[in-house]
Amino acid sequence: MKILVTGGAGFIGGNYAIVMTERYPEDEIVVLDALTYAGNLETLAGIQDRPNFRFIKGDIRDRAFIFDLFEKENFDVVINFAAESHVDRSIENPGIFLETNVMGVQVLLDACRKYGVGRYHQVSTDEVYGDLPLDRPDLLFTEETPIHTSSPYSASKASADLLTLAYHRTFGLPVTVSRCSNNYGPYHFPEKLIPLMISRALADESLPVYGEGLNVRDWLYVTDHCNAIDLIVRKGRVGEVYNIGGHNERTNLEVVKTILKQLGKPESLIHFVKDRPGHDLRYAMDPTKIETELGWKPEYDFDTGIRKTIEWYLENKDWWQHILNGEYREYYDRMYKERQ
Repeated sequence: MKILVTGGAGFIGGNYAIVMTERYPEDEIVVLDALTYAGNLETLAGIQDRPNFRFIKGDIRDRAFIFDLFEKENFDVVINFAAESHVDRSIENPGIFLETNVMGVQVLLDACRKYGVGRYHQVSTDEVYGDLPLDRPDLLFTEETPIHTSSPYSASKASADLLTLAYHRTFGLPVTVSRCSNNYGPYHFPEKLIPLMISRALADESLPVYGEGLNVRDWLYVTDHCNAIDLIVRKGRVGEVYNIGGHNERTNLEVVKTILKQLGKPESLIHFVKDRPGHDLRYAMDPTKIETELGWKPEYDFDTGIRKTIEWYLENKDWWQHILNGEYREYYDRMYKERQ
């Protein structure tokens, strides 16, 4: 198969490209990424020279470019990871989230429809469901939970989900949607909670925690997520939504304290800050559907996954330090300027 991975230089898309390029040498993995602030080609350095891998720089919002690409390449599968994905940034500038996460998805869906792509998969988030109360641990998000968004980011992702499912119902486009809980692992952009706390703790800097740190998230190791998407794309039912969760609920404060303990740093580094507007209280996914239909199970519990993640950040300081000082933006020019 020839698989287009949009947003494949980002955190989850990059991990997916790495895993699938190595797992399926007979498949051709084509990564498309606009290389905005969170796109980092250094993430893909280890597979850059593999014969079944290619990188293309481009923006999913660019209709003419996307249609020309689809006409030339004849993709069998399109997996869309491309998204603006940081809630705080969506509060500051909602417009860019609508442009990429909604209009960009429409461009991809139109291209898939015109050029007969065999499967379009939309990578979504648990945040489309809103949040759950902290005092009801029995409640979980299922695929039937009504959409109830809290931020411009989650609203844009919910819009993309609905648009994707509408293209299936109206035009018969073969689509699937997955909604995952919070991911963590290698190559996570340093502004996100876990890598931010690791990098700041290593520098003995204060660790900013929203409110009292009691917000709960269900954590999923990134390769478990990649494995779930692989199963959905190859075996999932067309027109269906699948929840992907890790059964690893932790408060933000518990996550931060775990990182400090692993690094041998004092809890006095924790600094509580004013809470984010509209901050969701708790996310918790019920992955029964993907477990029973497709046989997926997460390989990592949180304690194992966080140790593995911290070890990776300790062993790959150049990767995240290049992001902190901006050098990662120069990688594309070094690798591709002479190839153009």
